[in-house]
Amino acid sequence: MASIQSEANRNHYAAIAANAGKLTSPQAIIDYNDTHWTALTGEPGGVDYVEVDAGGVPAMWIVPKGADEERVLFYAHGGGFVGGSIYTHRKLVGHLAKAVGCRALLYNYPLAHQAKHPAQLNAAMTAWTWLTDRGFDTSHIALAGDSCGAMLTYGVLQRLRAEGRPLPVATLIISGWFDMALTGASYETNRDKDPAFAKAAVDWLVTNFIGDGDRLDPEVSALYADLRGFPPVFLQAGADETLVDESRMFAERARLAGVETRLDVFDGMLHSFQMMAGKAPEADDAIGRFAAWVRPRLGLPAVSDKVAGDRAA
Repeated sequence: MASIQSEANRNHYAAIAANAGKLTSPQAIIDYNDTHWTALTGEPGGVDYVEVDAGGVPAMWIVPKGADEERVLFYAHGGGFVGGSIYTHRKLVGHLAKAVGCRALLYNYPLAHQAKHPAQLNAAMTAWTWLTDRGFDTSHIALAGDSCGAMLTYGVLQRLRAEGRPLPVATLIISGWFDMALTGASYETNRDKDPAFAKAAVDWLVTNFIGDGDRLDPEVSALYADLRGFPPVFLQAGADETLVDESRMFAERARLAGVETRLDVFDGMLHSFQMMAGKAPEADDAIGRFAAWVRPRLGLPAVSDKVAGDRAA
């Protein structure tokens, strides 16, 4: 049964749906997210935030006290390419980095009203190059992202492979948006459970992002990408979100491609419920699972899910 605290995430999405017709400009959507989405997450404490220019891309170093200085989470924030930023997500990534025991680089990218695809992926690649040019070993880097951040995460992996560059060691995905063709059955089976992500609304987000571009392009729909040779992936999703089948389908594609894959689906949870880290037990549990899974892959000592979750809270 979902905790009382977790209802804040459901209420947030219900409020977005109720206000959809009132948020009539890109800036109104940004302002709403900055105020309301950010408030879902508890302050992790013991984490420093340092804004940097990552080769022309606005970014933020997230550095927990005592964190390993050589290990990095490279994080792509969500927001449907209409909202979200290094500011809305700094606390979430702070909890995750604190639980893992490493630093994180959280980067911005143009939103869809500023530029269409591939501007967002170009920004991600610029930030990645900036990071690796500073001497960070890719065997000590894990990629992470939520929602549309999954597109950028797997876009980066595809471009690195195409360019013959070294890949990171692991990938963490929250409520991944993998299929611009919107073929998941959960758009129908969960439509009465998910107040915000009706298929028509997500279809609008797709058009807003790629215009009349190819919805099966692997750089925007990783479900159709060649996943062979990619690093291990841990996917998390909410059982009640309309996008949950995208994670299930992607997990199956990854396994068939020989990628070590874990998928955890959380009962009663909606899209990106991990944003409630520090306030809801389900979010802290999810962060703890991520940390326990990825630490050994980054060469850090193993810990239990509970210990990692307690550390993040």
